[in-house]
Amino acid sequence: MAEKIDEDALAEAYNRALALEKAGDVDAAVKAYEDVLAIDPDDHGGAAVRIASMGRGETPAKAPDAYVETLFDQHAEVFEDVLVEQLGYHVPMMVRQRLQELKLGPFKRLLDLGCGTGLTGGTLRDLCEDMTGIDLSENMVEIAHEKDLYETLFVAEAEDFLEDNDEDAFDLITATDVLPYLGALEPLFFGAAENLAPRGLFIFSSESLPAADTRPYAVGPHQRFLHADTYIRDRLTATGFELVEMTEINVRMQEGEPSPGHLVIARLAG
Repeated sequence: MAEKIDEDALAEAYNRALALEKAGDVDAAVKAYEDVLAIDPDDHGGAAVRIASMGRGETPAKAPDAYVETLFDQHAEVFEDVLVEQLGYHVPMMVRQRLQELKLGPFKRLLDLGCGTGLTGGTLRDLCEDMTGIDLSENMVEIAHEKDLYETLFVAEAEDFLEDNDEDAFDLITATDVLPYLGALEPLFFGAAENLAPRGLFIFSSESLPAADTRPYAVGPHQRFLHADTYIRDRLTATGFELVEMTEINVRMQEGEPSPGHLVIARLAG
């Protein structure tokens, strides 16, 4: 049985860490975030990601599940207003436009990874016969369920679902705004390949690592993972995909500045 977290001590340590980070005292902030991790090893507050965003410690392979779940559970009710209206997020509509312009579809079975409240599902509903959505946040899935968009919905982590799923293959898998919470991409890409029908499509968005940075991926200043274009291409090839196109996009606005990235369409070889 998991030990009960001392919520007061956790809140004190986390608020102290945030204040130190905001003040620019990186060494002290890192130490405070390490205190947070000692109190809460599951890392509901994303301390490991924040440490990495300051250029310290090892870059985690992904954001902690507890952090992602907590983040989206807390923001589920205001998610669409913040993301679409305030941050200018329109990736789901970009997906639809590219599919139509490339004359791809309609599709029999869609798997929407990180479906959230159903933004991507809503834009593709008329192009798909059967839609399955999964998300780590139960509150987000509940909102998607109320919209009656998907035939099937699961509360699950994307990589775990792809590894455990034994249902019929999908001919389209989408992952819009999923990569910013993942560092290492091979588990996701391999899992997508394992769940796609031959010649099936995998469509996802990513945020770009600056060209001068030679790492495959890193945590950016907004605690979101950034990926090198070459790393994405290499991992797709290694997991059996052919690149259809990699389009430069602005993923969203962050503090008034665009977040450059890509919309990627890949096809499973075979």
